Amino acid sequence: MKPGLPTAMERPHFIGIGGAGMSGIAKILAQRGAQVAGSDSRDSDTARALRAHGAEVHIGHAAGHLAADSTCVVVSSAIRADNPELARAAELGIPVVHRSDALAGLMRGLRPIAVAGTHGKTTTTSMLAVSLSALGLGPSYAIGGDLDAPGSNAHHGEGDIFVAEADESDRSFHTYEPQVAIILNAELDHHANYASMEEIYASFETFVSKIVPGGTLVVAHGQDGAAEIARRVRGRDGLNVVTYGEEPEADVRITKITPRGLTSEVTVVIGGRILTFAVSVPGRHYAHNAVAALAAGVALGVPAHNLASALGKYTGVKRRLQLKGEAAGVQVIDSYAHHPTEMTADLEAIRGAAGDSRILVVFQPHLFSRTQELGKEMGQALALADASVVLDIYPAREDPIPGITSEIIIAAGRAAGADVTAEHTKEDVADVIAGMAKPGDLVLTMGAGDVTDLGPQILARLSN
Repeated sequence: MKPGLPTAMERPHFIGIGGAGMSGIAKILAQRGAQVAGSDSRDSDTARALRAHGAEVHIGHAAGHLAADSTCVVVSSAIRADNPELARAAELGIPVVHRSDALAGLMRGLRPIAVAGTHGKTTTTSMLAVSLSALGLGPSYAIGGDLDAPGSNAHHGEGDIFVAEADESDRSFHTYEPQVAIILNAELDHHANYASMEEIYASFETFVSKIVPGGTLVVAHGQDGAAEIARRVRGRDGLNVVTYGEEPEADVRITKITPRGLTSEVTVVIGGRILTFAVSVPGRHYAHNAVAALAAGVALGVPAHNLASALGKYTGVKRRLQLKGEAAGVQVIDSYAHHPTEMTADLEAIRGAAGDSRILVVFQPHLFSRTQELGKEMGQALALADASVVLDIYPAREDPIPGITSEIIIAAGRAAGADVTAEHTKEDVADVIAGMAKPGDLVLTMGAGDVTDLGPQILARLSN
């Protein structure tokens, strides 16, 4: 099956083409035959991977990068209104398309699975992409992280299934019309766009309303936010609701999760049948992600026992408890966790796998607004580590907020009994960790910013 190009996407220009979501859409369009171009603030492995698919990628943002014959300009919510390429598009009368609308166009005519939730979207989407591919179903997919190499976050497959993350941060997931939707959890986050849990619930309800008639909502039974959404939407005409979790009332019931070092084994009851399968990452929350993927695939008609076996072929995604290497008897692991719930889940997972080993964390807060609202909880989460180094806030798309610094997290961590050290110079972190670490320790670099770059530096310093 070869879907055509969405309307006006024959010669798209992407502003911020190297971003996780944008690059995936650009890659699929290139694989479908579009003449893709775009720009990004810096060169990267992702940009180079796009060039290998025939895309023209400019470094830096300038009006001249936008070709006059571009059929549309694709943007994300992170692109500022004063971007010179965006201004040039207005001058030329070139339509501007939001990333979510472009992705919705790619899904049209296929059987989409949309994975939503405050945490776990990338992992669950990846599990589905890998397992469905292993079964020879040829899915298309768009993931918020690379599976095993730069540019592996998306693929145009020959089958009729499309698996995609559904991003609630800017309400862009309202654009999609999935056949199966997953809601892993719902918590207050993205404080620039949501002022209360009631707004979060309303946004997820709108997302659920977009499921096609006869479609299925797969939802976590034991997570308060997800369970509340299920309560609100249950009984809607044409909507099937399937719950999963460890509770006896769950439709897909998890009966056992067995840790096995940096992996685990999960046993479920689904359709009256007991299945046991491996999950290649540790921790209860990753086991739950795998079961959500299992339930979603079954809702599309994939046999449960086949999918359970294929889920064992998932080997992880970059930045989700990814082992970066070992030096001097110290393992370095990278985590994308940046919300307190994610931080707690990953630290508990590592603690369960570490045995008597010490856990040292290098944490980089992400966004001033998130630190303002959740900094205290971030500090409390760090109490699960044996010692932590906290960096300055990674601003991403935000301007500083007066009085909001990493000190909020550090003070809260110390109040919770955590051993926390401030480090304002990122270049010194490798030396700091090398001075702290002992053979047998686990070092966890944690955060959604460029803290991921420190893993190789720490390993190199430990080697010396």
